Amino acid sequence: MSLRISHPGGRVEGTITLDGSKSLSNRLLIIRALSGADFPIQKLSGSKDTQTLQNLLALTGETYDAGAAGTTFRFMTAYLSLQPETQILTGSERMKQRPVGALVEALRSLGAEIEYMEKDGYPPLRIHAPAATGHSPRQLSVPANISSQYISALLMIAPLLPQGLELTLEGNIVSRPYIEMTLDLMKRFGVAHDWQGHTIYVAPQRYRPVATTVEADWSAASYYYAIAAFAGEVDLQLNGLFRESLQGDAVIAEVMEQFGVRTEYTPEGIRLTKSGVPATDFFEQDFIRCPDIAQTLAVVCGGLGANGLFTGLETLFIKETDRVAALKTELSKIGVTLSKLPARFSKRSDKQWYSIEGKAIFSQTPVFETYEDHRMAMAFAPLAMLAPIEIEDPQVVGKSYPAFWDDLKTIGFMV
Repeated sequence: MSLRISHPGGRVEGTITLDGSKSLSNRLLIIRALSGADFPIQKLSGSKDTQTLQNLLALTGETYDAGAAGTTFRFMTAYLSLQPETQILTGSERMKQRPVGALVEALRSLGAEIEYMEKDGYPPLRIHAPAATGHSPRQLSVPANISSQYISALLMIAPLLPQGLELTLEGNIVSRPYIEMTLDLMKRFGVAHDWQGHTIYVAPQRYRPVATTVEADWSAASYYYAIAAFAGEVDLQLNGLFRESLQGDAVIAEVMEQFGVRTEYTPEGIRLTKSGVPATDFFEQDFIRCPDIAQTLAVVCGGLGANGLFTGLETLFIKETDRVAALKTELSKIGVTLSKLPARFSKRSDKQWYSIEGKAIFSQTPVFETYEDHRMAMAFAPLAMLAPIEIEDPQVVGKSYPAFWDDLKTIGFMV
């Protein structure tokens, strides 16, 4: 099934109330479960991932199926490692191809008893009640370039470990804002930490129940910034976002100024307008702190014909799909190339760089594949401002933003 999307072009205006952040919602659900108290969480994400996590945390059975929800699977792995009895944690076929070995080995070293049921290093897992946790080590070292979700999963269970946790991150830290988000949320619920250099220490302590409200999702906002970049005129209100945000993706407000999109903070959220300044023809960004907006900016560069120079894409290879490969394939359908720069270039900066060149050409209606990846669907949708497009498997947006297509209709898109 595919969805045809178009827009008459010109002015875009309206008001969108964005869903709660999936990243914040999932962390809050785990913290609430670990606290043992049923405190209220307002404006939880309506995403499939968050609903899946809610359902799993309410289960009392033996088998837990996380489906395609990567964050849910990783957080549940750590959560179940502290629970009594034996549980099986499984997921979709794609989930069974996503590595989880680094997290499992870290949990094993803390006293968890976890078995691989099929392929070593991958789901599904059989998770037993913890071993003699009273003798579990306090110190643990993990590579700093693993998924921040692994690190967040370990940190959230840290205060419940008998000796707490002294976690050392070895090497360059990937997606630091997501780790900071986790620690800031833990602090809101009474759990203190000490982060010195590459070592984070969390002492044994208890979470304190506190009623809370979830901020809207800045990565979801990024798709409206892309729409604004392609529009002639813009007056678009996005409700639910905070100026002082815990989300690394909030940098989109600053980044998009280069493409002529202005952000005004209001009591309800933000207002997007066009500044009248010509969009840049060259865009350079390190996405190590905000990987979830990389696809959006790749499409913006391609749509406007700006040469892009991207780095910090390390975590994109192990998401719902290999997002770098997927971007390369789909951008090529509109005449835009994404290429990995040669090693001699990367050696000068100790980073891997990618180049985006070309301006979108719509000789025929492009049909974009989504690879079971919600962000592929939403990142390419703004191109409908330039010409009609089709999106395959459009329901994939339910993973993080179920109302996406309906919200586009309210601002003039024909879906």
